[in-house]
Amino acid sequence: MRTAGWRSFAIYGCAIALCQPLAACGSAEKPPASTNDKGAVKTAPAIPADAPLVIAFGDSLYAGYQLGPKEGLAPQLQAALADDGVVVRVQNAGVSGDTTAAGRQRLTYVLDNAKAEPALVVLGLGGNDMLRGIGPDQTRANLDAMLAELKKREIPVLLTGMMAAPNLGSDYADKFNPIYPELASKYDASFYPFILDNVITDKALMLGDNLHPNAKGVTVVAEGLAPLVEQALPDAG
Repeated sequence: MRTAGWRSFAIYGCAIALCQPLAACGSAEKPPASTNDKGAVKTAPAIPADAPLVIAFGDSLYAGYQLGPKEGLAPQLQAALADDGVVVRVQNAGVSGDTTAAGRQRLTYVLDNAKAEPALVVLGLGGNDMLRGIGPDQTRANLDAMLAELKKREIPVLLTGMMAAPNLGSDYADKFNPIYPELASKYDASFYPFILDNVITDKALMLGDNLHPNAKGVTVVAEGLAPLVEQALPDAG
């Protein structure tokens, strides 16, 4: 995460403190229609049925919490890649409220029922573990198990990291924050250190809860991820 992000991360800490009693990131609430300006989101061209499959597997930050059907991470990442001439189908496998334990339970099902062998899985979970106060050791074990399963299947991975909110204290952060870079190194996965980098610091890119990006914020995330996705795809370059 860049220096500017660290300076403004206190915003995230305050939001986490207010929302911790909810115990989930966009859990059971029915998302209202997006209020973002029309035309702010690029639309991907039609994708051939045999295009390589990228699965975006995560929580509400992936699922498009409170956003329209074309405003979430999967459609915006697909559009950003298409702009670069990389034609892939990005499948939304984000579930609002998912912890790493829930993700671990459903990963095999998602992979087994995919319409094609994934060329890449973009994996991002852990924010809800933090909201629920789940021990970092459990978060690490669950992410480790998912990465091991993907390695066993020889599916490349792009891991997107999460950071502990400052109000959780240094002891928690010292255990939580290293999980992502250490596992990325262990499994030789591509790595995007903080999923909300350059987004959480700008209220114009966030929903009113200060936890989730709006459509324009997701655009920033997608544009940040696109080059790493392109590099991680087996046929890249």
